[in-house]
Amino acid sequence: MNLAQKDKKFLGRDIPPMPIEITKAKGSYLYDTKGKKYIDFLGGWCVGNVGWDNKVVKEKVKKYDGPDYVSPRYIFKPRVQLAELLAKITPGKLVTSFPATGGTEAVETALQAAMSFTGRHKFISVEGSYHGHSIGAMSIGSSHWRKHYKNLLFHCHKIKPPLDKKAAAKVVKLLKNRDIAAYISEPVVCNLGVEIPTKEYFSIIQAACKKYGTVLIIDEVATGFGRTGKMFACEHYGLKPDIVTLAKAIAGGYGVLGAAVMTAPLAKAMTWDFSFYSTFGWHPRNVQAALANIQYLQKNKTKLLNNANELSDYFVKRLSKMPFKYPAELKIKGLAIGVHFKQNGYAEKVTMKCLNNGLVFSKLHATKFTFFPALTMSKQVAKQGLDILEKSL
Repeated sequence: MNLAQKDKKFLGRDIPPMPIEITKAKGSYLYDTKGKKYIDFLGGWCVGNVGWDNKVVKEKVKKYDGPDYVSPRYIFKPRVQLAELLAKITPGKLVTSFPATGGTEAVETALQAAMSFTGRHKFISVEGSYHGHSIGAMSIGSSHWRKHYKNLLFHCHKIKPPLDKKAAAKVVKLLKNRDIAAYISEPVVCNLGVEIPTKEYFSIIQAACKKYGTVLIIDEVATGFGRTGKMFACEHYGLKPDIVTLAKAIAGGYGVLGAAVMTAPLAKAMTWDFSFYSTFGWHPRNVQAALANIQYLQKNKTKLLNNANELSDYFVKRLSKMPFKYPAELKIKGLAIGVHFKQNGYAEKVTMKCLNNGLVFSKLHATKFTFFPALTMSKQVAKQGLDILEKSL
């Protein structure tokens, strides 16, 4: 069997892999076994915000010489340092981090904290959204999961986009019963092709959650650490969440780590015996990677965010003039970029043509594709990638 056949036989996947084998990544480029270079507009789906093979981050990760593993029951100084750093940089009054291995586990912790704090068990989320692949995370994600898994959590209400004043009114109506444990959503919904709520929507949601005792969970797993042109996307809306979930770009691909960061009262509600445990949450080497990555982001924050916003304007300019075969609707917030079509299959066709021509990005469903390029990408590389897209049309 060749490698692709072995991949098919031995690796579990929901869909077949892209037909390339990656052997190297540097900056905003990927390289396959034949030495072919691809411009990376995917960024590991919001993981590689500081680019691949970042020398500063990699050097700090390499210098780790601590223990191979530290039980969650012991004190480990770098974990405390990371938790303190997250308390410093996250919005609002978030202070306590619960370690996780990734986004799914972070969301699970957030849901459990909300139930523990409120004594309630119902949730509100956005229809079609994605928060992970555990039973709890799927329950608050897209309703299509219920076709496959009949025993997901009950009492999970879904609000359909667009996320505007009308949608907010539906949320408020549900909250008035005072039996909703938490409202959860991304501040910008990446899995819907970059669905951007109105400011009025979140203004109403935040006030209503506070009024009716509902926990406000903002999922920044995909949008955090500069993706939308601010360090956290909820800053666009002036949100002060009770819990923020983080993963992906928290370690930039140089490690594997997630976190549920919450206010002191929420954290206190999780202090009963064995309320939380993650064997590999905040593994020592991953903590080193997260610290190195966040420190790099903090040190270069102004430069990176300015570049992200300038590139965003460039993508808007180029994509609005792109000669697509069908009308395209652009959804862009910083370097979270969605392109929507009404014609089924067209997005996939364009995605595959671009792959063959040396540009990587993600087809989303049958009618959308998304770009999540690195904050470090130069305008020259962005131009090269968009030139490939235009050529591929």
